[in-house]
Formats: sequence, C-alpha cells, structure tokens
Amino acid sequence: MNTPEHRKFYNKKICYVATISHVVFSFLRGHINGAAKDFDVTIVCHEHDSHLLKDFPARFVPLEIQRKISPVDDLKILIKLFKLFKREKFSIVHSIMPKTGLLTMLAGWLAGVPVRIHTFTGQVWATRRGFAKRFLKLFDYLIVALATHVLTDSNSQAKFLEYEGVFKLGQGLVMGSGSICGIDPNQFKPDVSARQRIRTELEIPMEATVLLFLGRLNRDKGVDLLAAAFTDIAASGRDVYLIYAGAEEDVSYEEIKGIAKLQADRLRRIPFTSEPQSFIAAADIFCLPSFREGFGQVVIEAAACGIPAVSTRIYGITDAVADGETGLLVAPGSVEELKQALIKLIDVPACRIEMGNKAHERALKFFHEKLITSELLKFYDKAVGVGINQLSRKKS
Repeated sequence: MNTPEHRKFYNKKICYVATISHVVFSFLRGHINGAAKDFDVTIVCHEHDSHLLKDFPARFVPLEIQRKISPVDDLKILIKLFKLFKREKFSIVHSIMPKTGLLTMLAGWLAGVPVRIHTFTGQVWATRRGFAKRFLKLFDYLIVALATHVLTDSNSQAKFLEYEGVFKLGQGLVMGSGSICGIDPNQFKPDVSARQRIRTELEIPMEATVLLFLGRLNRDKGVDLLAAAFTDIAASGRDVYLIYAGAEEDVSYEEIKGIAKLQADRLRRIPFTSEPQSFIAAADIFCLPSFREGFGQVVIEAAACGIPAVSTRIYGITDAVADGETGLLVAPGSVEELKQALIKLIDVPACRIEMGNKAHERALKFFHEKLITSELLKFYDKAVGVGINQLSRKKS
C-alpha cells in the first residue's frame, strides 16, 4: 500500500553526480536534456568551469569533489551528499567516475534513495598489480554492493567485470550498443571548412597525412608509444604530422618531443579544446593505443566525422572499432604493430577513406545519441517503478 511516506518519492527528481563540470558537459548533456522533460534535475560537481552548465535545464549544486583520495575531504563530501539526498528526496541518484560513484552510492544508501545508479566507464586498476590493484578494485566492489543498478558503457567491459568477480553474471547493463552518451551527428560530422581552418592555423599542409590523439596525456593511453611509432614513420620520409590534443597528466609534452627528437617539428600541441570535432575533422587517422578503456567514446566521435581509428585490441575498444572495417586494432604495447597499422592507412588512402565511410555509417546506426538517451530514459522509468514498490514493501 502506498502511503504519503512512499508517495514522496513519486515526484521524479533525479540527481547526477560527477567530479568535474567537463564530464557533465561532455557526457551527460543529452541525458540531462532528455530527463528534464519528465524529471526535476539537479547536477552536483566541482564549481570549476561550471559556466559550461549555465544552459542546462537543471539546478546546479557545487561540491568540491577531488579526483584523488583525501579521507578528511571525502568524509565532508559524503556528509554533504547525504544531507542533500535526505532533504531533496530524490527518486534517482546517478553517478559516474570511481570515487564519486562510491561517495554517491554510500550517501544514497544511507539517505534511503530508492534508485541508485552508477555507470562504469573503465577501471583504473585494470593496468595495476598487487596491493594497488586490490585497493582500487575494492572501490568497485563497494559501488556495486551499494547501488541498486550498475551500468557499463560497453558489453566487453561488463564481461570483463564479470570475469574479475566485480559483477554477477548479467548484472552490468548496457544502453543500446554501448557508449555513455552516444554521438551527436550535428556536432560530429565531416567538415571540410574546419579541416582547412585547423590545418591552416597549425601550419600543416593540406596534402599531408594527419594523425590525431585526443585525450589526456597519460601513459595508460599509450601516448609515448604513439610518439615512438610516429617518429619512425616521419623519419622514413612520409609527409605525416601528429596532433596531441588534451591536458597533460603523467606524460609531459616535453617527454613526447624528446621521443620524437628530429621529427618534433612535425608534432602539434593543443592543451585544451572546446571544439574537438574540428580537430577530428582536420585529421586523417585517429590514434588511441590505450592499455585500458571502458569504451573509447572519442573513437566513435571520430567515426562520426568519417575518420578511421588505429587503436588497441582491449575490452571497450573492441566495441567501438570493427577491426578491419572501421579501423585497425593492434596488440597493446606493441610499437611495431602500431607503426605497421598506421603505415597501412597512410600509404593506402583508398583503404583509409573506405574505412572512414564505414565508420561514419556504423556510428550513426548504432551509437546515435537519441538511441542511447531514449533507452536510458526508459530504464529510469522502469527503475523508479521497481524502486518505489520495493520501498513500499519495506515500509508496509
């Protein structure tokens, strides 16, 4: 029986929690716009760059959630989340990013939020060993234990987490064919004018072959291996350039230039861009030689622009790239395989163009943002109904 105590959760209020505004802007924008048609939406994240969220149909609550572990600060954030959830009586809380997920799921559980959803987008511990792996993996175990539902952005990631014992068989749900948010074909599309503009700004000849890495300069992304492969290719006399776009983490651009040595003049550096689609359009081959990825969202964004990918044969990426059709996959850590795959697409433009066309078609068919958001909103409605019923039974 539904008493007023139970009906207070029928107000369809949802809270999205992430660490930084850029994550919300890049990955949750479509979902928030869709959810706002039926839900009262709140966004919780760090206040830095919150201007990105000014046009979102949602209330913004700033919380200085840090990416690094800080027991004292994390406890303060947990208490603030608990008070917010208890006061607002959300029917759903939905988190992404590991530490944010743990704090959100714990606060949601303590506050009695009926539907607690976390989306896994990759595992930091996948490339770690020993105590570090066990410690970081514990976060994911706890998230799963505290959540009512767990999502992943790829089928292969769900299978990986099942294999590692984090999920039970079939526990990890995937929206559509994968991806956290899909692609917006109005934003990511072939663009001749952007191609010309970016190449002119970066002083890259129009006839040159351009490789692009777009993401954090992190060793787990294989950025140093890409520099080594590129250096050999450029030294062979091929007219090729490599753009690195993204913030530095544990690999500096100076280190990358040191690897490139005499070929460093063919490197281009973009620390941050609010128009990734323009740099993708300026490229011929997208490169992501990563050691770990939940899905590889940027790969399908490049695909939507008609750009094939050379990436690694790892979980997550195998969902984003159809090997031999929309790009080429190589063994993680193999500079030689990476080099040979790049050479194949550099030396045979017809192959590169054909793969780019197929990548474009596949991106629109399987990863359109409307498909992903539509399925997620249906999932929300079903989850809220189940959550309210379970709450009613407990309270009866």
